Amino acid sequence: MNQQLSSYLIVGGLAHAQLTSLRGLCALSVTLSSEHEVVEILRTAGAAVPSLGSCRMLASYRRVDGEYQQYPRARPAQPGLDEQVSAQDGEGSVKLADEKWGWAFALGSLSGAVGSLIVGSDRAPRPDEITLLEVLAQVTGAALANANTHERSSTHATELTEINEHLVATVSRLERQTRVLEVLSGAAAYGQGEQGIADAVAQLTDLPVAVEDPFGNLRAWSGPGRPDPYPKATPEQRDRLLRRLATHNAPLRVRGRVIMLVKPRAEVLGTLALIDTDDRVAEAQLFALVYGSTMLALELAHQRNLAEIELRLRRDLVDDLASGTDNDSAYARAEALGHDLRGPHYVVLVHSAGRADAIGEAVSRVASALSLQAIQGRHGGMIVMITDRRPDPVRFHHTLREDVDAMPVAVGISGRCEQPSEFARSFADARRAVHLRRRSRTPDGATAFDELGFYRLVDAAHAEGQVENFVHEWLGALMDYDHNRHSDLVYTLAQYLECGGNYDESAAVLHIHRSTLRYRLGRIRELTGFDLRDMNIRFNLQAATRAWQFLSVVPQP
Repeated sequence: MNQQLSSYLIVGGLAHAQLTSLRGLCALSVTLSSEHEVVEILRTAGAAVPSLGSCRMLASYRRVDGEYQQYPRARPAQPGLDEQVSAQDGEGSVKLADEKWGWAFALGSLSGAVGSLIVGSDRAPRPDEITLLEVLAQVTGAALANANTHERSSTHATELTEINEHLVATVSRLERQTRVLEVLSGAAAYGQGEQGIADAVAQLTDLPVAVEDPFGNLRAWSGPGRPDPYPKATPEQRDRLLRRLATHNAPLRVRGRVIMLVKPRAEVLGTLALIDTDDRVAEAQLFALVYGSTMLALELAHQRNLAEIELRLRRDLVDDLASGTDNDSAYARAEALGHDLRGPHYVVLVHSAGRADAIGEAVSRVASALSLQAIQGRHGGMIVMITDRRPDPVRFHHTLREDVDAMPVAVGISGRCEQPSEFARSFADARRAVHLRRRSRTPDGATAFDELGFYRLVDAAHAEGQVENFVHEWLGALMDYDHNRHSDLVYTLAQYLECGGNYDESAAVLHIHRSTLRYRLGRIRELTGFDLRDMNIRFNLQAATRAWQFLSVVPQP
């Protein structure tokens, strides 16, 4: 809680600093508009640069007869700076001695560029600092144009009027932008989260607003007309949209929406969109959208940091899903891992005597080869894969066996799971499938729980408490004998029945001699009194031994 409060205080502090700077620029614009001395205008502008962030002004240029002249002339001048400013028409990145970052901000007016401010810094400024410097350049350019007009002659009164109107418009725009900063900063500073930011942008633009995560799921909606159900693009369509937004790096109109990418650094955290079916978005609304995306990026990055901290402090996501967790936490943590956990999923467990890291890498390659979107981990001595599609058991195992040398490799696949809170049951089902495969005559293979047939009936009967009585009725004497003598007569009987009563095949599966098998079967007849030649008795014993195998892998509560 203290960390979260600190984050919001930091956001609030940044917003307050931006708000103070904008108000200062409003006052500065009034001062500069009444100043007619070019040197004083540029000096005042240069003095204001450090107050707007981490930059400092290194030189200023005045455009005279189409050429940029350093004014007043610096002693000594930066090597090659004059050529760079002229080549870029007073605007763009410049290389400065002893400065890691340098930029030329054009001083514009209605008649074109009238000069340039050269600033440098030990680091790349934040986007909000760049915005403030651009506003300073606009105000300085307007004031410099005003001074030029006075220098030329009083006959240019019409142009002076237009410039003054431009200054008034700039001040008015600054006031509107100040209100945007106040509203959005308040939403972030008071911990209203992404819904609060969406509400603030909707209030400022008078348009419905949608916040989506990187996968296209709706995170927040503000305003009327929310679709129900909310439409979701395919992963391929979403990827194309995110690439377009990243390339455009500005608000982009897409079918009745104006969308801005939420991207604090290199990682995409989602999108912020204005619902504008009537095509009426204006400059002020675009500013609210852009600044809203900045505030949303801070909020979502804060949430992501909390999720990453939670991942480090708690067991990993796979363990939590296996033991049971709530949906919201699972969605957030899976998103932090880059996986969309919403929608149907399946649990795949892989057991092998080979090296766990080698098996895990092989499973990852198989998932990629089969185009499975998955979260992978380890649990209970097995490799775990949680995937959005049910892999074909035979194809999955065959592809995996081509990549590993260990024998055998047993794979269990759960049934369909609709939400994270159901994963504990899916893990149990996949675990049963793995263990039944391992205890079968062909342990090297894959078993899907929803294809177990008889064992699913056993599972249902087990839930009603009926299976144990049936197993005890037919196998109780053998189970007691095995327990007291540490023998294995129940397993011997199970394999004998699975082999259809064939002595040679049964002995081979059990890795014992035929005479040993005869002895054990004789003991089974003595202890139970059952005639293994009777078809009905054999049927009931086989059902009991299969149920016994199933119960031996049922997780304990």
